[in-house]
Amino acid sequence: QVQLVETGGGLVPAGGSLRLSCAASARTSSTSAMGWFRMAPGKVREFVTAIWWSGSPTRYSDPVKGRFTISRDNAENTVFLQMNSLKPEDTAVYYCASGPSLYNFNYWGQGTQVTVSS
Repeated sequence: QVQLVETGGGLVPAGGSLRLSCAASARTSSTSAMGWFRMAPGKVREFVTAIWWSGSPTRYSDPVKGRFTISRDNAENTVFLQMNSLKPEDTAVYYCASGPSLYNFNYWGQGTQVTVSS
């Protein structure tokens, strides 16, 4: 069993930056890949980005490419999401996820709210 705890959400003006962190309770095969999803009000949860345990490869959704960067610190079992040039449409609850591959996630965090004001 893996527990994921996100921190770092908050309110930021458009054009600003925010850094999210997600700490995993253990390092197992189910934390080989770690990633971020988000759910905006009235919308379904969508994939944002993911990273393999070695730091490469990574995946990014088109809306965040060039603005968001994912990284991880395996010594701390932590994954980070650096979000730059934030837009109001980035407003959502951001969820950390982990799993055995970049396309398969089976553990989820509770989520952290990110609000971007216009």
